[in-house]
Amino acid sequence: MSRLPQIAPEQANPQQAELFAAAKSKLGRVPNLLRALGNSPAALHGYLDFSGAIGSGEGLSAQQREIVALTVGEANGCEYCLAAHSTIGKMVGLSPEAIEAARRGDGVDEPSSAVARFAAAVLESRGRVSDAEIKAFRDAGFGDDGIAEVVAHVALNVYTNYFNNLVQTDVDFPAAAPLADEEAEVAACSTACGCSA
Repeated sequence: MSRLPQIAPEQANPQQAELFAAAKSKLGRVPNLLRALGNSPAALHGYLDFSGAIGSGEGLSAQQREIVALTVGEANGCEYCLAAHSTIGKMVGLSPEAIEAARRGDGVDEPSSAVARFAAAVLESRGRVSDAEIKAFRDAGFGDDGIAEVVAHVALNVYTNYFNNLVQTDVDFPAAAPLADEEAEVAACSTACGCSA
């Protein structure tokens, strides 16, 4: 259960209602993440503005933006974001194999792998990536705009991952399937100890 109220649009104050209406016009609904962020209209406004701005960038495709989100969401263990971005990833054309690869910090082709690896490097190094990692990303066909946008999307996803992990936002997207090795670990644990993990 969410630790913060997930404000229903019909119970929103005027400032929240305006932000919820803007979100609904783009998404068709107001997801629980936005309803929880709405406890601070400033936090919600900041998220919507930043997300909208970098979502229109030309350095990464819509699929590549979702690869960053999935790579970061898996690294941060964000159940909500993995569910949301698995769903959105499918909507923008990522295959189930591409979604799983992104969650593992990899891809199904060289550009996808480069995006996932670079996003993981930015996250793990806290931005202190090596010259070799930048060169590898450029060698995969990405420019300076792609570098800037990967960092921006990592930052945005860290924000939502941490927020959802702290708040325990109720997941209102289809749950992300466990990764294959996670399924094997659960099965092995169930067999070994008789639990229902």
